[in-house]
Amino acid sequence: MHPVALPPPAAPVRWAPQPAPERPVGPPPLRPWSRIWRYLAAAGTGMVLWIAVSVDFIAVAEADSSDAVVGRVGAALLLDGVLGVVALCLLPLRRRHPVLTAVLTGLCGMVSAASLGAAAVAAVSVSTWRRWQWVVPVMVTWAWSTVVYELLWRPAILDEAMPTGYATLSGGFAIAMAATCAATGYYIGARRELLVTLRVRAETAEREQALKADAARDAERTRIAREMHDVLAHRISLVAMHAGALAYRTDLSPEETAEAAGVIQRSAHLALSELREVLGVLRTDGAPALDGGRAEPPQPLLTQVRELVDGARVQVEAALDPSGLPGGDLRAVADLPATTSRTAYRVVQEALTNASKHAPGSDVVVHLAGGAGGLLTIEVHNGPPAWNGSLPAAPGSGFGLVGLAERVDLAGGVLEHVGGPDGSFTVRCWLPWEESR
Repeated sequence: MHPVALPPPAAPVRWAPQPAPERPVGPPPLRPWSRIWRYLAAAGTGMVLWIAVSVDFIAVAEADSSDAVVGRVGAALLLDGVLGVVALCLLPLRRRHPVLTAVLTGLCGMVSAASLGAAAVAAVSVSTWRRWQWVVPVMVTWAWSTVVYELLWRPAILDEAMPTGYATLSGGFAIAMAATCAATGYYIGARRELLVTLRVRAETAEREQALKADAARDAERTRIAREMHDVLAHRISLVAMHAGALAYRTDLSPEETAEAAGVIQRSAHLALSELREVLGVLRTDGAPALDGGRAEPPQPLLTQVRELVDGARVQVEAALDPSGLPGGDLRAVADLPATTSRTAYRVVQEALTNASKHAPGSDVVVHLAGGAGGLLTIEVHNGPPAWNGSLPAAPGSGFGLVGLAERVDLAGGVLEHVGGPDGSFTVRCWLPWEESR
């Protein structure tokens, strides 16, 4: 038999993390206390400024003592307080209409000092969006309102001229205050964005960790299911086949009957022992086992295939042919990589199990060939069933060869199987045999 060239390995399927959720647009909603203290700060600042302006205006009115000045001062203070309340009432709109709210509250400052508290909160709020196109109109409004207040409104109320330098200084001070509010808003906005980014990253990391854990659990379940099929199905199939032979074959000699019973007993004990080991792995769930933390037993290798063939001889006429190996000796496969050796063992095991199920009494030949640096060739051929009479069919999942093909593909090999018209069946497998270093 000539080995075939292996196809290029398929590109590995890599796990891709799920895309992170979109970040919310705009500032996050405020808690009740966060809203309350902002309104209290705006109202308190406006009240302090209104009292300061009132003391200044009343002092000038008392010094002048004219009825016209006193009347204008009273009306101006009343208008100042009313506009302060109006500006305070505009604050709930600052999240839906940030620029409009900041500009309107800033314009109230042309005739009202009490509105400056609400105007400062609105300026900070619009700056949290971190868009300079929105901040510039607010700063211009503050400067304009300050100049109008100092050059037009205050002189008209108190009948005294205000020096232009003082008005310019007041405008510069207003711009500095607006810049301070803008810087505060930018800082708050950056901090909010950082918190949102960290929260999104944490949620994404938790989601990816959960997906990785689920993938690891699924992979472990698949591995355990494959091992249970490879190990337990073989043992239990031998028990079922030998028990069926004892029940339906009347031509067995006492020695053959005793040998079959012994195989049944040994296979049942081994199946129970291996089932206990697999369940122990499942029960530990990464923790030490209840029986002293025994580690998972080593998996069988191709060097143990002779024992596997000998165990199947009660059901089929099995023979091992290692003539294709270097020196014709089974010990030549001792330097096989562990994964390749274990996969080859499972190929032979599954082929012998199928032969015992579907072709009892047939001649089975397990042929091994190949060498280091090339390919390991495995061929298991069984002839048609040789026993007369019908035997009960052993239960099976029907996916043994499908799972075996997957295992061989993961090891970088090729598996093929073909049945003959006379009931014979052949399983061939080629696995890469890397040279030992």
